[in-house]
Amino acid sequence: MVQSGDTDLSAPGPNGGNSIAVIAWHLSGNLASCFTDFLTSDGEKPWRQPEEEFAASAVTRDGLLEKLERGWTVLLSTLAALSDIHLQQAVTIRGRSLQAHDALHRSLAHTSYHVGQIVYVARAIRGETWRSLSIPPGGSAAYNENPAFDRPSEHFAGLKLDLDKK
Repeated sequence: MVQSGDTDLSAPGPNGGNSIAVIAWHLSGNLASCFTDFLTSDGEKPWRQPEEEFAASAVTRDGLLEKLERGWTVLLSTLAALSDIHLQQAVTIRGRSLQAHDALHRSLAHTSYHVGQIVYVARAIRGETWRSLSIPPGGSAAYNENPAFDRPSEHFAGLKLDLDKK
């Protein structure tokens, strides 16, 4: 999303697909719903309106980042409070009972899928100006000789430096 211009965030994806904003809005809503009272209430909260999350709308970068932050904050605070003993506990998602560790794997897969969609849409919009988020095409041998950015925070810092040079 750092590489996307403000108007790109609300632009439809390829072939009229969801925009970055729509995908991110949905992801945030899902995280907030699933991880609010994770151990004690159904992950699909009555206050959530998933169909509204998929409505195309123009958003500001700040508004989108604020929305994402809300979802991630709920997730991270819930994860911080979990202990190993909680992982075997039953939780409910859409009326279905799962062990907490299975629900976490389910959410990880769902979140990863949507993050991949965001990257795909952003890359499609940026075209030739896209900066690879990992090893760029044709760069594996050079990277293997000097494996920089093995930690996500280092990788992001390196990517940000490259973008700041533009």
